[in-house]
Amino acid sequence: MDGRAVAPAAGTVLNALATGTGSAFAIDLETTASVELTNDGEIVGTIAGKPQADTTLVERCAAMTIVEYAERAGLDETDVGARIDTESEVPMASGLKSSSAAANATVLATLDALEVADSVERIDACRLGVQAAREAGVTATGAFDDASASMLGGVTVTDNTADALLVREEVDWHALVYTPPEQSYSADADVSACERVAPMADLVEELALEGRYGEAMTVNGFAFCGALEFSTGPMIDVLPDVTGVSLSGTGPSYVAVGERETLERVKPRWDERDGTTRLLQTRTDGTRTT
Repeated sequence: MDGRAVAPAAGTVLNALATGTGSAFAIDLETTASVELTNDGEIVGTIAGKPQADTTLVERCAAMTIVEYAERAGLDETDVGARIDTESEVPMASGLKSSSAAANATVLATLDALEVADSVERIDACRLGVQAAREAGVTATGAFDDASASMLGGVTVTDNTADALLVREEVDWHALVYTPPEQSYSADADVSACERVAPMADLVEELALEGRYGEAMTVNGFAFCGALEFSTGPMIDVLPDVTGVSLSGTGPSYVAVGERETLERVKPRWDERDGTTRLLQTRTDGTRTT
């Protein structure tokens, strides 16, 4: 029994580290997971091109999915193992939600292998991956905002303390993504510094709930660049032309949104910086089986 799923990355509107409320939107970088079920009870994950990478997250996702849904599939969970192969366009530790994409793709691919994917609500599959991420220690917040955007597509606003979806809306944007050469692991973020910008996060939340996502992003970017000690220079590079721009997650990537023509015009400003700049579309279809 085999399954396969693809999940998009995401960019940040509101970082949830300050208040527990977060917001993110799906972008067109993908992670693919292929799952083969076995009868030896062992769960083993691999990441293409990264033989030394930590596979705890994808293994935990597959294991929890099997425990939760094996009976529905008519199987004994104690006998079911899995081989998980993942490959990704999403740079790791870059603020573009690579962990959420990997978790979503793995959960849905495992459900596909169990032949129960169509009977499981996508938001429930998302919550399973979030719990696995917490147990694997790869996130400080549980990242339900990032995971919901990747799973459902569009923009989501969430209460990460309750894994509650507050808003989902489809947006017609393009996204410009600048990723510097360094990496930044979200689990290592200075949470106490982020909590000190909570009043600004409250303002970002108000803007997001009013649908003013571009303004929300920009306020978020300045606040969290300050809290996490990232430069605001890349944001200044593209303002005021873009609809919104922010540090994505806990960095180091920055994401700007707007009309494609505008982003094409400002892209050379980020091209001058060390790192990689990508012009992408936003995604409304979320994680899917293939």
